[in-house]
Amino acid sequence: MTDTFRSLRHRNYRIWALGAFVSNVGTWMQRTAQDWIVLTQLTHESATAVGIVMSLQFGPQLLLLPYTGLAADRLDRRKLLMATQASMGVLALVLGVLTLAGRASLWHVYVLAFLLGCVTAFDAPARQTFVGELVGEADLPNAVALNATSFHSARLIGPAAAGILLGAVGSGWVFLINAASFGAVLYSLSALQISDLEPQSRAAPEPGGFRQGLQYVWGRPDLVALMWMMFLVSTFGFNFQIIIPAMSVTAFHVGAEQYGTLASLMAAGSVAGALYSARQRRPRLAVLMAAATLFGAGSAVAALAPDAWFFGATLVFIGVAAQVYMTSTNSLVQLSSDQAMRGRVMALLMAIIMGCTPLGAPIVGWVADAFGPRWALAVAAASGLAATLVGAAYWIRYRRGAARSTCLR
Repeated sequence: MTDTFRSLRHRNYRIWALGAFVSNVGTWMQRTAQDWIVLTQLTHESATAVGIVMSLQFGPQLLLLPYTGLAADRLDRRKLLMATQASMGVLALVLGVLTLAGRASLWHVYVLAFLLGCVTAFDAPARQTFVGELVGEADLPNAVALNATSFHSARLIGPAAAGILLGAVGSGWVFLINAASFGAVLYSLSALQISDLEPQSRAAPEPGGFRQGLQYVWGRPDLVALMWMMFLVSTFGFNFQIIIPAMSVTAFHVGAEQYGTLASLMAAGSVAGALYSARQRRPRLAVLMAAATLFGAGSAVAALAPDAWFFGATLVFIGVAAQVYMTSTNSLVQLSSDQAMRGRVMALLMAIIMGCTPLGAPIVGWVADAFGPRWALAVAAASGLAATLVGAAYWIRYRRGAARSTCLR
């Protein structure tokens, strides 16, 4: 077993990873099919409706923040994940049945997207912190990186498979296939060897748990710096679902096939970045700052791309930098947090990642409409460089002894 895949030495992680990959493929299939029916069947190509679905699906990360991390800290994470994964499967099943019956309406998609967002809000921090129970602290960074590899590898497969099935059998069957895919992760959770799970500290059942989590983060300058860095990049940088189609249509005037290729190139870069991260024994602030700088620089170069192929090459580079940044931040935040607080800290991080991107999307979209998509890339470049400055400011204070930490050296 190479060092890159060392987490696979753990039997429990191998079982989990296989089930999660199958489910990830199904999730990407559903995302593709859901956007398709909203654009082509339930509206007259309304991008606004797609944006509403996106907000409903990711907004609950912020709305439910007082409860989601606390649940991950206090409850049995394996059982919590079984409940959330089963609920996601039921929601996909409902949408599939409604679509096949010809009864699906836009409001159905809105309601189901919101309910999915609520379930995902509880699932995400539990899923992120459960990795520590599967492999232990030593292999946690590697397992986080391999999870990202699985997610983005599924991103290369799921949309393509959904595209084929949409034309062959229709969107309803895509939703049903996604519903069935949750059976794989539910089986993997039930097949885990409970005695081999690494013991984790649990938060005491006392009032004010969410407030304690906020106070814990606020009292840690290292975590505050990481959160601010992620806020800047997530809100103003990770909006390539807007930038790539805008550049394809407005700047390069290419068709759907070339657009799909460009999106796949960035996904390929994300896989490469995740595999690189898997080789790190322990993430460091210097790696985060370098990745943020390279993300900003790559976005600036992409803004000047003379043609679609040069733009595609920069997307690979941007995908690598963005994924190294995301994966390293995830691992570093977990390793630097007390186990009893880890769920609440990760809930805050996931709320920033998943909740702030939709907040920044309208701003970036307005910049693209008003000044052109190249200026939207300039905003992304500025976000990466701003995150680097935040990290540098913390680093200077830490070196001078103003802030104490054992994790960001």
